[in-house]
Amino acid sequence: MTIKVGNKLPSVTLTEATAEGPKPVKSDDLFKGKRVALFAVPGAFTPTCSAKHLPGFKQRAHEIKDKGVDLIACLSVNDAFVMRAWAEDQAVGEDIVMLGDGSGDFTRAIGLEMDATGFGMGKRSQRYSMIVDDGVVKELNVEAPGEFKVSSADHLLGQL
Repeated sequence: MTIKVGNKLPSVTLTEATAEGPKPVKSDDLFKGKRVALFAVPGAFTPTCSAKHLPGFKQRAHEIKDKGVDLIACLSVNDAFVMRAWAEDQAVGEDIVMLGDGSGDFTRAIGLEMDATGFGMGKRSQRYSMIVDDGVVKELNVEAPGEFKVSSADHLLGQL
């Protein structure tokens, strides 16, 4: 079942990519008591993700936070080491929390997994963005295959 607006996010362990190394973080703790802008990409270092999706959130981070968002998080079905390297490559700094969903547990639990084996990437996350208040989905923007419109930072800003 695909998650919908009004649903509570599942309780799983993700891995935050930090300068000190991978840090396990429970989704319940990550979202509890916070307004979070979460966006997910099919893969770190992939063309649209690196040229548009992550850079858009980096460029608009202060505007998003000025609209009452406590935390901006980027999630991918990659390990935390890859997410950290991508964060460094993109000069993300402290603006965005980079989350590895290495086994895809979170992605499967919210029903937004896609099969990218035809591209040699295995099971991945669909491209989406959402606004989450205290663990509950308030806005959900899932892209059509091959699109990059509704999951962008610009679109999400319009929902805040």
